[in-house]
Amino acid sequence: MAILTDAKARNIKPDSPALSHGGITGLSLLPTKTKGCGKWVLRYVSPVTGKRRNAGLGSYPEVGIAQVGKVASTMREKLAQGIDPLEEKVAESQKLVIPTFKEAAITLHSELLPGWKNAKHGQQWINTVTTYAFPKLGKMPLDQIQPRHIADTLRPVWVTKAETASRLKQRLHAVMAWGWAHGFCTSNPVDVVEHLLPQQPSKTVRTQHQPAMPWIDIPAFVQEKLIASARYDVTRPMLEFLILTAARSGEVRGMKWTEVDWVNAIWTIPSTRMKAQLQHRIPLSTRALEILRQQEGRHDELVFPSPRDQIELSDMTLTSFLRRCEAPSDTEGRFATAHGFRSSFRDWCSEHGYPRDLAERALAHVIQNKVEAAYHRTDLLEQRRPLMEAWSTFIVNSVDSK
Repeated sequence: MAILTDAKARNIKPDSPALSHGGITGLSLLPTKTKGCGKWVLRYVSPVTGKRRNAGLGSYPEVGIAQVGKVASTMREKLAQGIDPLEEKVAESQKLVIPTFKEAAITLHSELLPGWKNAKHGQQWINTVTTYAFPKLGKMPLDQIQPRHIADTLRPVWVTKAETASRLKQRLHAVMAWGWAHGFCTSNPVDVVEHLLPQQPSKTVRTQHQPAMPWIDIPAFVQEKLIASARYDVTRPMLEFLILTAARSGEVRGMKWTEVDWVNAIWTIPSTRMKAQLQHRIPLSTRALEILRQQEGRHDELVFPSPRDQIELSDMTLTSFLRRCEAPSDTEGRFATAHGFRSSFRDWCSEHGYPRDLAERALAHVIQNKVEAAYHRTDLLEQRRPLMEAWSTFIVNSVDSK
């Protein structure tokens, strides 16, 4: 008999007959209520009790055809040796100490933490689980958690905080998947939880860009709010530097002296600190270098350290500053944001006739077209140098020249 193919398995319907795996005796894919999904079952006669038994081996497509074939083949080998694999599993589970959901979540978090881009993501992950899941699931052993328990956990935020609910559901699934992988539970109850919850509001919303200051207003803002201030405030030079380099807030706040090439006037941001995980070089204008010179000696590692505790500034620092100084708002009446200055720079480039590719490279935007990206093997650093100098000249000298 031919082995079941993915093409055929993906077309399984709720009213379809069970599909034989074809490679393992007794192994079939049973249809579920969802088209293209099924449940793997291995039917056999127990060599211990002589009774017919059905062993569930997971859901399709989560468990693929080849994967389930290996598992079922191993079980068939044990049957040939006179061992009932389900009885063996029960015996092994009795030896296991099943962790509680809280214990499992904390363990999984510690295992995932090294892979996150920064500690903030890891803290958000565990904070969500602590706030919304631990009160209901924290003390429950993993093997006792049923879909109704997951539904009860999600229900308070399912409709009113759809984005939070989505993230929480993903994290609950990750914890239960960890438990399933370690043999602490036989299924993942999160897979079917949506059948127990009401339909969420549509997640299709209009894309809303970050509020951006019109580029024509930036020179006056820089002169009046950043340069003219008599007292030193790390936020002011940092924001001006951000505007001059068209960089992201996190890239500037975490900037280190080791990233600065004084000889060639280049700031090299390592891939680990970039959104696209690709190294980005920024040619530094005369004014940008002047700001860096003014910052020398304030910290051994960070260029713009927090004055109070000498660590990286919070991501709210620039936002709070822009609100305090009532930065010019956009056409919708929203106050400008730090990230919005990148859009201002992009608009300025277009208005002044700079090539699209040059502007996109300055912003470290990833080329989405794979064919186009394959032919772009340079970051156009030297072509971008006069662009950044012209942007700097516009910002610093426009007010004085009027």
